[in-house]
Parts: sequence; C-alpha cells; structure tokens
Amino acid sequence: MNAAPALIGYAAVVGTLAPRVMLGSLWPQRSPVLAIGVWFALAVTFSLSLSLAALNVANPDAHLHGLLYSCRAVLGLGSSADSALAQAGVALCVVLVTAHLVGFAFHAVRARVARGGHRDVLEKVGRRSIRLDATVVEHAVPAAYCLPGRRPRVVVSTGAVDLLSGAELGAVIEHERAHILGRHHLILSGSHAFAWVFPGVPLARHLREQVPLLLEMAADDRALRRFPRGTLAAAMFAMASGEAPQGALAAGGRTVLVRLKRILGPARGAHPALRCSVGGGAVIAPLLPVLLVCPVGLG
Repeated sequence: MNAAPALIGYAAVVGTLAPRVMLGSLWPQRSPVLAIGVWFALAVTFSLSLSLAALNVANPDAHLHGLLYSCRAVLGLGSSADSALAQAGVALCVVLVTAHLVGFAFHAVRARVARGGHRDVLEKVGRRSIRLDATVVEHAVPAAYCLPGRRPRVVVSTGAVDLLSGAELGAVIEHERAHILGRHHLILSGSHAFAWVFPGVPLARHLREQVPLLLEMAADDRALRRFPRGTLAAAMFAMASGEAPQGALAAGGRTVLVRLKRILGPARGAHPALRCSVGGGAVIAPLLPVLLVCPVGLG
C-alpha cells in the first residue's frame, strides 16, 4: 500500500483548514507563545508530510525503513528502475530541506545586514543613556525599537523620552528587551523562510502574518509582569505612529490597535486544560505523518 495519497491529503488539510481553525479561535491571543509553537508545529507537519510523500511515491512499499532503502538505492545498491525512483524521491526531500535552510539564512542575513548598517548610523547620531540602558536619538516622533543580534540595543527617540512618563518609558523598554531575550528575530526569519518555500499556501501566508503579531503580544505580556496594564496601554497609544527600521522590532506600528484592545480587555488567560491539550496536539501533529507511514510497513 502506498501512503503517499494519505500524506498528501493530510498536508492539504494542514495547509488549508488548520489556519482557518487557528484564525477563528480566541485562545491564541490569550497564549501567544503557545500559539507561535502551534503555528510552527503545523509548518513542520506540512513539510514532513510532503517529504514522506515523496519517498513513498519513489518506493510505494517503504515505511520508516524505506528511508534507508532509498538511500541504498541512491548509492546504486538497488535495481536501476527502483534506484531512479528513489533518487527522485530523495532529491525532492533534499530540495525541501535545503530550501528551508537557504530561506532562513537569506532572511536572517538580510535582516542582520540591515541592523548592522543602522548600528553604524546610531554610533554617529545616538547617545547612550545609562539611566535608561538604551540609545537615545534626536527625533520628534515618539518611537522605540530594538536591534537584536550579537550587539543588541534598545533605541528610543527624544520624542518618546519627552512625552512618556518614567513608568511608561520603562514599560516600553521592557517590551523591547523581551524581543531581544526571546530571540524573536530568529523566529521571524523562520516564518519568512517557510512562506518563501511555500508561496501561496494558506498556512505559510497566515503564519507569516500572525507570528509578528503574536511576538508583539508575547513582549507585551513580559512588560505586564512589571508594569500595570494602564501604563503600557498609555505608552502604546502615545507611540502608535512609531515605526522601526528594517530588521528591528518596534513597540508601535500597525499592530497597536489590536494589542491595545487585548490589553484593555478582561485579563483572561487560556484555561490550563486548553493549554495542555493544545500543547499536546502541537507535539503530536508532526508525528502523525510518521504514523501514517508506519502501518504501511506493518501490513
């Protein structure tokens, strides 16, 4: 029995229906870190399903040990016909894996180069504030953002320093530190890489759109551990027009209205039972394609 049709069907469900379920649910905004994990679990499941489907098209009788069979065929240890099919299947798997790695490296390096250029500018026009533990730049528009990476720094404008109270400015800076400590720039590169490999797939498109918003919500939650909701909300409202340069992460921007509604609404987290069930599902989801292949080898 060939498991390829089942794997392709499973990938189709994950790539089209699963994003609709995620977008129609309320819990992702209550548990943004868990939601990010689920989005990436779906991405891994989708890619793994297509990879295993390619191997099963090349070798219809393959199960998990079929990977060893295919590699043996690629080395010329199988029959010529089987070897050609196996080579095609393995080649497609290699292409998928390589495309993910190349996409991640491309977006990570591009963002790093942009941040490097901006750091050079900050060295000339910015001044270090020991009190704020941040770099202050002369700019009338209130803005704050961070430059993650090897030499991370938080940047605030003089407009923000003059407009915000001490607590509000502290909440904004804590938000930006959350981006740095959480290595959020790497998560963004991963989402862009998946969307680059699978353009047009609903899962890839929505993952790329939702992950940045969820990362901002996760940073908001970290700031709320130290500052009241009203303080952070007031700072976000004052800095709604602020934008970040390429490769940086900002406290303001286009997501502010959605985040303000979340912060000012009832403080409700996802139920522990829901978090456990969703987290367990995220762990199991990448294993389902393997389980689809296993019975083939046992039949």
